[in-house]
Amino acid sequence: MRNNFLAGLIICAPIAITLWLTWSVVRWADSWVKPYIPARYDPEGYLNFAVPGSGLVIAMIFITIIGFLGKNLIGQTIVQFGESVVRRVPLVRSIYKSVKQIFETVLEERSNSFKKVGLIEYPSPGLWALVFIATDAKGEIASKFNAMGQDMVSVFLPPTPIPTAGFLIFVPREKIVMLDMSAEDGAKLLVSGGLVAPDFPAKPSKEPAVPGKPRLLARAKKADRFVAPE
Repeated sequence: MRNNFLAGLIICAPIAITLWLTWSVVRWADSWVKPYIPARYDPEGYLNFAVPGSGLVIAMIFITIIGFLGKNLIGQTIVQFGESVVRRVPLVRSIYKSVKQIFETVLEERSNSFKKVGLIEYPSPGLWALVFIATDAKGEIASKFNAMGQDMVSVFLPPTPIPTAGFLIFVPREKIVMLDMSAEDGAKLLVSGGLVAPDFPAKPSKEPAVPGKPRLLARAKKADRFVAPE
């Protein structure tokens, strides 16, 4: 009975949690968008039943249209004029500038940021922690470290089992041991506390095999690092 219950829980829990999260997001989007939809454009005004997700769909269409219009000359002029007005408001301009910078950085780096997983020695030598690679150090931080001859990379170190919180750490590139697992597999490993490990090898490795040595040791040696033998 216990084994059957646990097997059923493994099958049902992911499905139930996924449906609950999806439904919660849809309802949250509808609660924000639907109050601003004119009655003549609301599908529920022509039907006798509620249409879940209509607000989310309308919001996505509206954002897409705004993005399309913002690419032409007239749209860019309007956006620039609106930003110039916002920049004159003391408190609002700071919030707007920060939020815009975050979105621009995330969207510009979306092809690489947080899609690679690695290991760093933390919190002390000989102890390894899983991190997500964010991007190369930029701005003043990169300038300071480049003057010292160090190539720094910003990584995100999340705790277990809540990967949304964590620490931003700048690590020398040669001290990061890169992994083949995807960001999704890394998140699963963190959330499960190490219980759900990704399949390995997921794909053939291009690195030569090292007989009698773990693959982590081979990578560490490739980066001129020393790992104590088991």
